[in-house]
Amino acid sequence: MSELSATSVLIVDDVSSVRALLQETLSQLGMTDIAQAANGQEALDKFTSNLPDVVFLDIELPDANGQSLLKDMKNIKSNAHIIMVTAHGTVDNVKESIALGASGFIVKPFSPRKIASVLKTVSQS
Repeated sequence: MSELSATSVLIVDDVSSVRALLQETLSQLGMTDIAQAANGQEALDKFTSNLPDVVFLDIELPDANGQSLLKDMKNIKSNAHIIMVTAHGTVDNVKESIALGASGFIVKPFSPRKIASVLKTVSQS
């Protein structure tokens, strides 16, 4: 993945304030190609049509399990960087997400510094 400004991103979270915070943080990092989804079906539709480079994916959505979506997204675009976002950063959640191909893991509440750090890590892979 090259420069962040050229990176396309999909933010998937059912909480609008979380999506807004991520959008603002990514914009401040110079990213402009940012889409949002509030549920699993919308996430899969937008992922399939846009094929983003990076996805911030909530594990717990009202209509879907984020880890199932992770698996579906990796089947569609194997080189997508999918960063799991959750309020429940249990060891099992982390292990399972990494095993399914997640590029990173962020526990809520998160800071802009943490978002920048995870993006730097995935941009080097």
